[in-house]
Amino acid sequence: MTRPVIITGAAGQLGFELQRTAPEGTTVLPIDIDQLDLTESTDVAAFVAEHQPLVIINGAAYTAVDRAEGQQAIAESVNVTAAASLAAAASRHGARMIQVSTDFVFGGATEFPWRPSDVTAPQSVYGRTKRDGERAVLDALGPNGLVVRTAWLYSSHGGNFVRTMLRLMRERSEVRVIADQVGTPTWANSLARTIWAAVEQPAVSGILHWTDAGVSSWYDFAVAIQEEAMVRGLLTRAVPIHPIATSEYPALARRPSYSVLDATETTRVLGTTPQHWRVNLRLMLDELANA
Repeated sequence: MTRPVIITGAAGQLGFELQRTAPEGTTVLPIDIDQLDLTESTDVAAFVAEHQPLVIINGAAYTAVDRAEGQQAIAESVNVTAAASLAAAASRHGARMIQVSTDFVFGGATEFPWRPSDVTAPQSVYGRTKRDGERAVLDALGPNGLVVRTAWLYSSHGGNFVRTMLRLMRERSEVRVIADQVGTPTWANSLARTIWAAVEQPAVSGILHWTDAGVSSWYDFAVAIQEEAMVRGLLTRAVPIHPIATSEYPALARRPSYSVLDATETTRVLGTTPQHWRVNLRLMLDELANA
């Protein structure tokens, strides 16, 4: 029997893209909370023992960044304890594990894209728990553990910035978007394909970064969303988009002001080359327009 690849968080936007981009011939076992509560370590151990996966791709996470500030125990149970349980089970049964992580592990100011080797300094509960989840996986699995960090993820499926902006632009006469946080919008389909490339290279371990190419503020991203959506008939009118400072949009959790990730090592190791974020935004909006 072919050993499957377990995909956790299968109902989310990355889980959706991982399933539809799986290489031909791959046995995929998608699971979400309805099939397995990852915070129950005994259940996780039994599930992994039963299915004997080749690889576990852990896309499950507590991603409610602001709510995490008041729900630290829940964030830790999903982002740290569950990741550690999966890693321990993977180790017992000779499986590899790919842990999906985030730019939120970084903090402070920098003028250059963050490299995988840079020191982490999370500024929020979400960022800290994701960083601790990374450590749990790498400590448990050594050369069989891989962390892939990404940022500003969106897809035609699930909740994300692009779909939220399209809704607000339909409902409101104007929108206000933060202009002093910089990063790289990343199509979840692009990340999924890169993760599958990593699956096919079992010797790759440690930490890699992956985003689409280029740099943007949230404001620039919103402007591009409106422009491209108008071309495709997803919006029937343009509304004013006003740039604002982070200080004008109070939030419980601190966000990194500079979230650009350096994916040079990923390109070298996996042979993948990212497309510019605006190219992938067009592809995603084409999907919505043709749905």
